[in-house]
Amino acid sequence: MKNLGILLIMIGALALVLSAVVPFMADLADQNWYTIGSVVLIIAGLIAHIYINKRKY
Repeated sequence: MKNLGILLIMIGALALVLSAVVPFMADLADQNWYTIGSVVLIIAGLIAHIYINKRKY
């Protein structure tokens, strides 16, 4: 649970990297929804990471 934010950030970043490297994924990168979805994952991961690590267990 503590690494959920980092995991979301890594998945979002990996999706953006794959869109630049893999030719099939590059066609998907032209669609705004694909790019926006990756950015939303990164931002949600950042917020989750900050929120989870601010709480004291």
